[in-house]
Amino acid sequence: MLKSMTGYGKAEAEAEDLIFTVEIKTLNSRFRDIIIRMPQEFQELEMDIRKWIAERISRGRVEVYIKTEPIPDRAEYEVVLNEPLAKAYMDVFNRIMELFPVDSSVSIDTFCHLRDVIIQRPKERDIEKLRLSLKTAIEKALDSVDEMRKREGMMLQEDILKRIEKIKRSLLEVKQRASVVVESYRDRLRQGVERLLQGQEISLDEDRIIQEVAIFAEKSDITEEIVRIESHITQFLNFINKEEPIGRRLDFLIQEMNREVNTIGAKSQDAIISNFVVDMKAEIEKIREQVQNIE
Repeated sequence: MLKSMTGYGKAEAEAEDLIFTVEIKTLNSRFRDIIIRMPQEFQELEMDIRKWIAERISRGRVEVYIKTEPIPDRAEYEVVLNEPLAKAYMDVFNRIMELFPVDSSVSIDTFCHLRDVIIQRPKERDIEKLRLSLKTAIEKALDSVDEMRKREGMMLQEDILKRIEKIKRSLLEVKQRASVVVESYRDRLRQGVERLLQGQEISLDEDRIIQEVAIFAEKSDITEEIVRIESHITQFLNFINKEEPIGRRLDFLIQEMNREVNTIGAKSQDAIISNFVVDMKAEIEKIREQVQNIE
């Protein structure tokens, strides 16, 4: 089953006093390119995020946006003493006492009012809990992305199969026409020579006619091209039903089909076959455009 490279998913997950919001957008690209936008404080999880995404997506541009929002009633804080700063203040107080002896002492209340000596800060979060929560949000977002890619892939597959059928019908017409092209050429050649020899005492050289027809048949023979296109179509249809990324393979087969059709057009000297070649090239080009969006 085909998967499109275009998708979008969004999910949330809670971790301690935070809510992770993850948005993932996937776009067309020849190779896998993962772009991550996230708060600086969680950069150490970037390699994990890349690994989780690479396990699910093999091709395309992947844009990941991660935001965090605090949960106020779950926030936990700790109060700590900034010991180096407190010691520096105390050294200054002692020096003042030495320089200007006065009957004074430094109270706890004084220290509590000194800037940055007593620090209140959020407790350090458990990185493993954060990793598990973030993975949950990313997996949920990827599930949504996958569903969207599958839906669009089904539409692409339906359109591509219709165009493949058109190519098969045109190819059948070419095959049937090719079998009578040589005979038609022989008849036209004979008629042309007979008109030229009419009224002259020169007999028709049957051997030369046969020779010219043989040369024409060899130059215009498209049997191999037809067989190869039929083989490419069979492979193409087999790949479509595989449960794996097949975009590059389909792209290669379409290029090969286009090359064989071009060869038929170059070899053919028949207007009817040329018309079918134009039809097949048009369908192949439309399929090629669709294949560019397949994973």
